[in-house]
Amino acid sequence: MDSTTSELAAADPAVRTPLASTARDGLKIAIVGGFGVGKTTMVRSVSEIRPLNTEETMTRAGVGIDDARSADGKTTTTVAFDFGRISLNDEMVLYLFGAPGQERFWFLWDRLFAGTLGAVVLVDPRRLEDSWYAIDRLEHHGMPFVLARNNFGPPEHTLDQVREALSLPAEIPMVDCDARSRESSKAVLIALVNHLYTLSFAREHAL
Repeated sequence: MDSTTSELAAADPAVRTPLASTARDGLKIAIVGGFGVGKTTMVRSVSEIRPLNTEETMTRAGVGIDDARSADGKTTTTVAFDFGRISLNDEMVLYLFGAPGQERFWFLWDRLFAGTLGAVVLVDPRRLEDSWYAIDRLEHHGMPFVLARNNFGPPEHTLDQVREALSLPAEIPMVDCDARSRESSKAVLIALVNHLYTLSFAREHAL
């Protein structure tokens, strides 16, 4: 797992490579969170391929349905999911699925979680309450996750204060990030991979 983590950390952000013919194992993770927290941006910034996305222009039809008051400058929205890919090494590939954040698309989440090993909960520190649904659904499915605070400016609270506000147990990793940055987004994924490895190691030694 250490070599896998190092491969992810050392990936060249300028390269967009085809899937290796030796790829054998695919690991699926989901990136979830409220509306406009940066999920599409994170998938786009970290994917080694041009990401598939289902963004549509926001129109008057969404007025009163999608709350865009805190999503400054947002003109498009995901209506199905985003998809990206990262090759961890010659045989292992990480598939990224970004879930839509609007309440009217939450019914897609349970299907998106099928086969998912873990998740990133991306939060906007200005709207922490928007992450409640994501955390609730992941806990319902018993799915491991890390929480990433996407800072849209200098943070006003510590991560410990965020943990307390969201009532997250100490064993759930929390990290700061800038979803626009490839390196920062990779660090979030590394945190999740390490968390999954720690849980797997603990389960093996508990048997």
